[in-house]
Amino acid sequence: MSKSNLNGNISGLPPLAIKSLDRLYNRKLSPEEMVSLPLAREIWSVSQDINRRVGLLISREGVVREVIVGTHEIIYLPDLGRYRLGRGRLRRLRLVVSDLSAKGPEAVISSDLFTDLEKLRLDAVLSFKSFEGRICGRFAYIQPSSTESRFSRTENINDLTQFKLNFADFISGLEDELAVGMPHQTDRPGALLVGVYDTSRTDSEASMEELKELARAAGTNVLGSIIQRKKPDPRTLLGKGKLEEVTLQSLRLGADIIIFDAELKPGQWRAITNSTELKVLDRSMLILDIFAQRAKSSDGRTQVELAQLKYNLPRLVEKDAGLSRLTGGIGGRGPGETKLEIGRRRIRDRIKELENKIDQYTRHRELRRKNLRTRSIPIAAIVGYTNVGKSTLFNRLTGACVITEDQLFATLDPSRRKLANRSKGYAGKSDEVIISDTVGFIRDLPQELMNAFRATLEELNEASLIIHVLDASDKKVGDRKDSVDGIIKEMRLADLPCITVLNKTDLINFESVDLMARDFSAIPVSATSGAGLEQLEVSIRTFFSKQTDFAGPEKGPQSEHVP
Repeated sequence: MSKSNLNGNISGLPPLAIKSLDRLYNRKLSPEEMVSLPLAREIWSVSQDINRRVGLLISREGVVREVIVGTHEIIYLPDLGRYRLGRGRLRRLRLVVSDLSAKGPEAVISSDLFTDLEKLRLDAVLSFKSFEGRICGRFAYIQPSSTESRFSRTENINDLTQFKLNFADFISGLEDELAVGMPHQTDRPGALLVGVYDTSRTDSEASMEELKELARAAGTNVLGSIIQRKKPDPRTLLGKGKLEEVTLQSLRLGADIIIFDAELKPGQWRAITNSTELKVLDRSMLILDIFAQRAKSSDGRTQVELAQLKYNLPRLVEKDAGLSRLTGGIGGRGPGETKLEIGRRRIRDRIKELENKIDQYTRHRELRRKNLRTRSIPIAAIVGYTNVGKSTLFNRLTGACVITEDQLFATLDPSRRKLANRSKGYAGKSDEVIISDTVGFIRDLPQELMNAFRATLEELNEASLIIHVLDASDKKVGDRKDSVDGIIKEMRLADLPCITVLNKTDLINFESVDLMARDFSAIPVSATSGAGLEQLEVSIRTFFSKQTDFAGPEKGPQSEHVP
């Protein structure tokens, strides 16, 4: 029974040709055959009659799943999203297509068919023609591993009647080899990282290394990276050709996610997601995802959800498959404009609800802090670039048990504890000091992400002293310090007194520690071994012993400036 659902360039075809093409759906192959001689001759006959290329997508069971009509030169495949594609596996579909190119016995596989083979991970592509009464062809398949530029291999078929190949056994063995050649599979999704940097930018390698750490902190398995050094394309960031290369490389590596080291504009994000079936994230989305994992308190979770909704709202403008992969179906493939508008309205309502909830949390925190101001208890806030060891230092100074891990943004929610008394002789107001642990900062933080820092901002507003922690083992320690200083300046807290601490000194030699301590006017410590902590405590208590007012700075950010 014919299906009458042909794909491609069927406009202008006579009814008889449509029936001939439709009959191809009823053809059945043995699983051992790549293509039978009668079927190849029938495809060729129809293709010659309509002077257009004709292709069949055939399953491993030998069932014709799709019939596609192209032009004389090109054939475009339909969306294959409904066909299974597991990680490290092939599509379970092969493409058999007629070749109407120049005369001669050799069939041609065009570059676009090679791209389809790799991008769609087809079992094989067979391009064939009839020459002097025999069917000649060339078939291509993805090879398990290669150091060559092309990721596929081709073989010629001089005469289909003489071509002996058990296709079922061949493709089964090929898929097993491909699975062995894939990177080690883990429970974590695989990610391909992409950096697009202007030629004038000098920190591209450091930026990419930081993106790798962010990706690992988010729970992904980094499989590879691609860097392009040229002016970003305003539409797709990469350019069409490079984007195609990124998509193919992600499929070769078995990646599930493409992560860009940039903040993608809504239009760029849509253009990229519409060109690939993979999930696409930018740097801001990745950081928000980490925040969502790290936030433990209801306050922190509310802040992160608000930032995510505000960031994703501009992307709800048309029917995209990308948003369904990112947000679980809102505005994804299938819904009409009415449903999209409902989705936008619901998000706006949810944003207002979360903003009201955060205002309530802010008032509650203000009541808690009022008690400290009434008692004139001094507060010192620990700040620094993410993963410099702030929480480890906080635990050492206070005896707390805040979670510490060697990864970016290990802790998100701020914590407060009383400074432990290792040193003696500082009685009075300086004897009771509160240490506040805050979330780590990071460079180029977009304004939307500052929403998740609201609790941190309020902690810094109440502090009378900043303890700026540096990582002595970080080769970019100077750049990291400048990034944190810039954020503090944006918060209008640059006038707060500051003690600089050089942490992780146990990881470098003594001469380097001494030199860096002098360069940054810092107190060298090791939060893991405890070295230098008594000197740091003395410095903190000495500072507060000379103060008379611990109410915090008067010129911190006002409420209307808090994101």
